[in-house]
Amino acid sequence: MTKDSYLVGLIGSGIGPSLSPALHQREADRQGLRYVYRLIDIDTLGVPPEAVGDLVRAARDLGFDGLNITHPCKQLVIEHLDALDPQAEALGAVNTVVFDGGRATGHNTDVTGFAASFARGLPDAPLERVVQLGAGGAGAAVAHAVLTLGAGRVTVVDALPDRAAALAAALDRHFGPGRAAAATPDQLPELLAEAEGGGGLVHATPTGMAAHPGLPLPVELLNPGLWVAEVVYRPLETELLRAARACGCAALGGGGMAVFQAADAFRLFTGREADSVRMLADIAELAGLEQVV
Repeated sequence: MTKDSYLVGLIGSGIGPSLSPALHQREADRQGLRYVYRLIDIDTLGVPPEAVGDLVRAARDLGFDGLNITHPCKQLVIEHLDALDPQAEALGAVNTVVFDGGRATGHNTDVTGFAASFARGLPDAPLERVVQLGAGGAGAAVAHAVLTLGAGRVTVVDALPDRAAALAAALDRHFGPGRAAAATPDQLPELLAEAEGGGGLVHATPTGMAAHPGLPLPVELLNPGLWVAEVVYRPLETELLRAARACGCAALGGGGMAVFQAADAFRLFTGREADSVRMLADIAELAGLEQVV
């Protein structure tokens, strides 16, 4: 039986600009719920990412109903949970924790969130060859989403070669041999040239976030024959998105993924369906934009 009062939060680094609290609370208000969403910023607290287990235990003991988990804790949190749903277990990354009867269960709504946003924002984008920057927690989720959407091959590029190789191997085990490969940043020029006209770039690193400004790759590597999909949504308009659009690329911001994953998390926390159309309007208004693209 659902209730009408909820206490949830977000654990991560540099999350002050997050729009998650407002997104969740606006939807809760429309549904007549008492809903408090707290930010638990490890930078503000002065604790390392490895403290995520202590924070999860404290939230459970304080009566929280659930938590969202973001960079850099999506993988570190797993060992501190009692159970994982199949999606989170396959990914090795958690972005949502639900407390029930003293048990903490990990979920991942990033996969469905990115897939729904991509299908909405880039419905005709070619997916023969996809290059993905980033093999962390968000990267694992979006790579699964892209392959689920029908991508022929995803090449994962990461500054940590072992991490890229591990994600590519996991993708091949899940989707079949030859569907994924690993590469290093120095191979980006060749990879993006090969993808031109038949694929695009997914960006899944923290670069471009409010706390990590900048571009994740040289702008001259972009060309109009590529689409660009951004995972960062704080801010909604990143330097990469502006550069991609200036180059003539079809571009997808991280706002849609933020909304769809939040709607899924809201359902996990409350047992109630969220209105993603209204939430898309919410995030655009909160960011001072006419619409989310």
